[in-house]
Amino acid sequence: MPEPSICGVSADLRSAFPVLARVAYLNTGSVGPMPTAAADAAREELDDAVENGRAGKAHFDRLIDMGDRLRARVASLMGAAPGEVALTGATTDGVNAVIAGLDLRPGDEVLTSDEEHPGLLAPLASARERRGVRVRVAPFADLAAAVTAHTRLVACSHVGWQTGRVMDTEALSAAGAPVLLDGAQGLGAVPVDVGALGCDFYAASGQKWLCGPIGSGYLYVHSDRTADLAPAAPGYQTLSDPVRALDLPLKDGAARFDGGFPPSHHLAWALAALQVLGDDGTVQAEGIEGARRLAGLLTDRGLTVAPRGDSTLVSWETSDPEEESARLLRAGYLVRNLPGTPYVRASVGAWTTEQELAGLAEEAATSRS
Repeated sequence: MPEPSICGVSADLRSAFPVLARVAYLNTGSVGPMPTAAADAAREELDDAVENGRAGKAHFDRLIDMGDRLRARVASLMGAAPGEVALTGATTDGVNAVIAGLDLRPGDEVLTSDEEHPGLLAPLASARERRGVRVRVAPFADLAAAVTAHTRLVACSHVGWQTGRVMDTEALSAAGAPVLLDGAQGLGAVPVDVGALGCDFYAASGQKWLCGPIGSGYLYVHSDRTADLAPAAPGYQTLSDPVRALDLPLKDGAARFDGGFPPSHHLAWALAALQVLGDDGTVQAEGIEGARRLAGLLTDRGLTVAPRGDSTLVSWETSDPEEESARLLRAGYLVRNLPGTPYVRASVGAWTTEQELAGLAEEAATSRS
């Protein structure tokens, strides 16, 4: 393993993530590393549950308070109001909330791209099979031009999970159809301002670039669109007055789309991780610049790097991606192979050092010799 350099944000962050002492962690696009502070916060909540139980007013008041603070923190990261953010269990939960919640009818068209994750495609396929929705696929780069007067919704990635290409959201929002962005590789990785993006809905992950627990996610719903969605999974947490549940009195704003009560240790973990990462944009800038440098290093060594944008993902071609990712892990570099593609993908974080980038490029180049 290459020794870490002492430079900028990367050096400040590295000590927060013990796993970085063992491996060059380049798979945050799947699941991010866990900070010590997050483990401590989660453990404190679990210890409290063991000692004091998980019921009673004090426990639920703390649960509600942590949920409110998390909602507000994530809303700030998105450039949204807290009332426009729902707490979900995954990016796909948010996608399903929108696809299932909209009044899509037989023959209605949903437009998507040819580079989407199964977590977005499966909800679309279900809407096609069960509701008769027409799903049309267009090239990622040409998606805005493919919007027509018949398009009821555009559902696509903000940042493509395979190659790190970035959607032309300005052109997409100008095309006139409502837009649902899959932000699994966006929130926490690249700057996100939902107002500037012009989207109506933005579904994101907690476990990836926000380094939160698996089973956490967030959904932005523009305040003007709240009434357009029926809660796909209404329950106690979505009601403003649970005593009148049969009247279905929904909470105001996006909280009506919450996925139930997250466990207290998940909330504590998510909040602590966000505190470690900060919210001034420097973490995102470092990761984007590091990915740009890695792409250049790989190209200089003769590898074919997939077309990409200003993101934290770098993918390159190899004859056997599964074996290559296993070989790189043996050499100390945790990357991901992308099944069904010729690519191995590296996810570059602000904690990734110059030595790790150079070492990965050198090691990847040996597969060509």
